[in-house]
Amino acid sequence: MSRILLATRNKGKVKEIQDLVKDFPVTFLSLDEVEPSPEVEEDGDTFEANALKKARVIAEASGMAVLADDSGLCVDALDGRPGVLSARYAGENASDVEMCKRILEELRDVPDGRRTARFVCVLAFVLPTGDERLFRGECEGNITREITGKLGFGYDPIFYYDDAGCTFAQMDREAKNKVSHRGRALQEFARYLRFRFGRIINV
Repeated sequence: MSRILLATRNKGKVKEIQDLVKDFPVTFLSLDEVEPSPEVEEDGDTFEANALKKARVIAEASGMAVLADDSGLCVDALDGRPGVLSARYAGENASDVEMCKRILEELRDVPDGRRTARFVCVLAFVLPTGDERLFRGECEGNITREITGKLGFGYDPIFYYDDAGCTFAQMDREAKNKVSHRGRALQEFARYLRFRFGRIINV
């Protein structure tokens, strides 16, 4: 347990996680820092199914403890879309801007009061022994009418967080990590580590 493998190559996610767990007595590695890992098709119909599938496959292949996540944007006026399809909703190789523009186009005629949405993140932690745990975090907000802000990644520039009075893409990483869906899921993960290993971990 001195090392945990993060089942992602997304540099934005890796940086967020490393910042949030920088006080852990554990080294966190990304997939780019280990031997080639199998590609895992995210074909589940829930965030939980996708996160568990990734963690199980990579834990078996690497022999390491693995933390995998699946996350996305759920827009109420779109019946929860893009949801588990968030990363490829605008096409497999779509840029962040293209992803945001597709959501804005679909919501073009939706009034402000009906543009509610939430970011969801589910973390799956799988040990080589087969032990498994799930951690879920959500953050409520609204979809803007234009792309605003240059920080963050993904749908951050169109996700307006009321308590901050700005989009996620206008918040610095530290402020965002305290309230984001991934930050909240990681805080649950931290509490689990404290309980399991009896360590004091500051988050």
